[in-house]
Amino acid sequence: MMKILIKILIGALLIFAAYFCFAYFVTYSEGVRSGDLVKFSKRGVIFKTWEGKLSQGVSEELQFNFSVEKSDQDVINKLQNFQGTFIKLTYIERYQTFFWLGDTKYYIKGVEEVQRPD
Repeated sequence: MMKILIKILIGALLIFAAYFCFAYFVTYSEGVRSGDLVKFSKRGVIFKTWEGKLSQGVSEELQFNFSVEKSDQDVINKLQNFQGTFIKLTYIERYQTFFWLGDTKYYIKGVEEVQRPD
């Protein structure tokens, strides 16, 4: 009986580990968005995460919410310096969000300042 319970527990742990690896390492999409950086802040009570908002137009529907992982310190520094400017963000979208990484499924991997289109 004990052997069966151990096998079930090991199987459940393997399934959980496989799901976590899939959700973290496999990206759903990747792309580029540009707009005005409206907000970038560190949020949270226990788990502090970096969250931001990019305005792509005048309505609420044209706002892009994103997260930045703590390990991407170069991206965090650039976003803090580009507050209020027109920028281009390179991002990946994951299948699922994790509460210790951020509030959104969109994670920024690159930032650059660009000229505003006429």
